[in-house]
Amino acid sequence: SPKIPGSLYIYNAEKRELAAFRQRYPGLAASQLAEVHEIEYPARDGLTIPAYLTLPHGLSPESADKLPFVVLPHGGPHARDFRRFDWMAQMLAHEGYGVIQMNFRGSTGYGVAFEKAGRRQWGEAMVNDISDGARWLLKQGLADQERMCIVGASFGGYATLMGVVHEPRLYKCGVSLNGVADLLLLIERYEKSIGGRFSTRFIGQLWENQASLRRSSPINSVSLIEAPLMIVASESDLVVLPRQSRRIYNALRKSNNPVEFIEL
Repeated sequence: SPKIPGSLYIYNAEKRELAAFRQRYPGLAASQLAEVHEIEYPARDGLTIPAYLTLPHGLSPESADKLPFVVLPHGGPHARDFRRFDWMAQMLAHEGYGVIQMNFRGSTGYGVAFEKAGRRQWGEAMVNDISDGARWLLKQGLADQERMCIVGASFGGYATLMGVVHEPRLYKCGVSLNGVADLLLLIERYEKSIGGRFSTRFIGQLWENQASLRRSSPINSVSLIEAPLMIVASESDLVVLPRQSRRIYNALRKSNNPVEFIEL
């Protein structure tokens, strides 16, 4: 559960015995962890987007008022967030931030129609769903407009970059962890790998959809970015190569955008 990081057990198949082995994060006290609330909000086209709200310990959606907030979209994007212990959300909540994690269209677990609604919508409806969640927080009075940041890894990193492209005034900063900066580069690499063509049904065809892929690649819209960014790249990430992060970092530097680069 959100306040119980989980335990590990060893199962003895011969004796059919289950023995407690070790707790995850044994130093964390459940009484000090943040509660996670299930919410829903409407996207701009009326689609209902499910989400999870993690608030600093002791606060509820009724008592929270204009908190600094982190918008934390999941990676994948063919995946989803759950109401469970999330080390990053809990760490941020412990530091006084509210955190919203939305299952935007294209996420799994909500039926085929919901998943299909996100196909080839990487830089369009899926990113809009995320920004609509940020605007919902402001409308509810939960978030401080001057202290709203978007953070994500992999697709979440891509959503961070496209978020600050689409919404230059909404987010005051962004952190992209191994984020995709160039969709054409990503698809070129996917198509060379076993099963890689499967990904084009979600992103787009290299030649057939080239115009929209260029339009939805943050590397081509650096001039629209106003928020300061932190770009983090992992040398060992085999899904999103670090060259994606290096390229967007160099482009941001040339445009004199405030940017920090960390390579792991």
